[in-house]
Amino acid sequence: MVIRMRHTRAHTGNRRSHHALKAKNPSLCKECGHPRLPHTVCANCGMYRGRKVVDVALKTEKKLKKKSKKSEAAK
Repeated sequence: MVIRMRHTRAHTGNRRSHHALKAKNPSLCKECGHPRLPHTVCANCGMYRGRKVVDVALKTEKKLKKKSKKSEAAK
């Protein structure tokens, strides 16, 4: 479909006034008090809805092991 009339800047701005992004609203984790986004696992303790979902200590340990292995391969 072809646009027949040109829209003014004001008309375009009025239409786009609802396109703005909303700021994220973090809440505090009930277990550790660390700020986290709603409906996501806490990155600090790995809890979600009162259950342990992610073993954070194991995850960081794996990450450090991988990083050291990568640095050894670079040498």
